[in-house]
Amino acid sequence: MPKNPLAEVFGYPVENMIQEANNHRRGRLCPFHNSSGINCTKSSATDPIGVCTIFDGNKVVATCPVRFREDFQIIADAADFFFPGMNYVALTEARLKDIYGKSAGNIDIVIATVDKNGEIMDFGAVEVQAVYITGNVRNVFEKYMENPKKNQNIEWPAKNYPSPDYLSSSRKRLAPQLIYKGGILHKWGRKMAVVVDESFFSRLPEFEEVDKESADIAWMVYGFQKKGGRYALKKKGIRYTQFESALATMTTPEVGNVNDFVEYLKGRIAKGKTMGTPASSGVAPDVEPLPDIFSK
Repeated sequence: MPKNPLAEVFGYPVENMIQEANNHRRGRLCPFHNSSGINCTKSSATDPIGVCTIFDGNKVVATCPVRFREDFQIIADAADFFFPGMNYVALTEARLKDIYGKSAGNIDIVIATVDKNGEIMDFGAVEVQAVYITGNVRNVFEKYMENPKKNQNIEWPAKNYPSPDYLSSSRKRLAPQLIYKGGILHKWGRKMAVVVDESFFSRLPEFEEVDKESADIAWMVYGFQKKGGRYALKKKGIRYTQFESALATMTTPEVGNVNDFVEYLKGRIAKGKTMGTPASSGVAPDVEPLPDIFSK
């Protein structure tokens, strides 16, 4: 486990002390084409947590979706899947609604082909998924920012050490995105590209792959490679799947042994603990309820 869990802050490695890196830290600038402007707005526009990536062992893992916009590589790769060889226009944060006018969320990036008269001929959607973090990343970020040169190799304690939470990232974020936004796009006959880093993708279930021409979804997998004092986005591969197959794989749990659950119930009964503490929301505390976008 690295002493300092942070890999990049405001676009630069924590140990990078060149003037450009200092300028970005002082101005809280985002070099990766943030939709909201030149400043980082992660968590707050006035007090952002400017952590782009953290370490997971010796791997660098993206914790901010904007980090993937470096050089617009993901847009070029997605456009090649949607409509290879054609010119296109890219739009960020496109609002998507259901039949009742209720929000199904924003599409991270929409890529469209437009004719000479400005008419849209086709479009596809790009969903960018960074990883959630367990532990407290703000504390270590604020400590680092107090004196980056002094604290670049800070020995951060194991308690609340920031680490990637791949399970929550897929179960609580990515799966609902595919169910709702992906479900609408699939009904419309439009393709999706899902952008993740290699560490996240390696924790997803194994998908049944198809050829590019038959695919509804392109899983675009990237990593980060040290180059010239900075980390550079590097394409690791693209996997092609069909929508319904991928969704079924992601939302089907890996079933354990029923006898283990029976033994747990027997233990509860033997101890007289037949009543648990109910969650106030009416659902189990470790399960995030899915939004109801289908009710009027």
